[in-house]
Amino acid sequence: MGRNLYILAATIGVLALVCGILSFTNIAQQPGSPGDVRLWRTMGLGLLVVALVIALGGILSSLIEQAERRSAQDRQQKRRRPLDR
Repeated sequence: MGRNLYILAATIGVLALVCGILSFTNIAQQPGSPGDVRLWRTMGLGLLVVALVIALGGILSSLIEQAERRSAQDRQQKRRRPLDR
């Protein structure tokens, strides 16, 4: 699950980067362009925040999965120890 969240965060991050680049070029300032500069910057910042939150979710998901794997391994080792004696 963590890997999927990383991919989603990267995709949204690229879209945020595109929005940021469009806000600093003359494309957004031409008459008839889709929106003004403030709209592109706001959308870029919003997408960046969303991407960072999703990346944080991916990190936390990976940490929880790792903790669950380690606890399962510890339980299996504890079960095997009495049999070894």
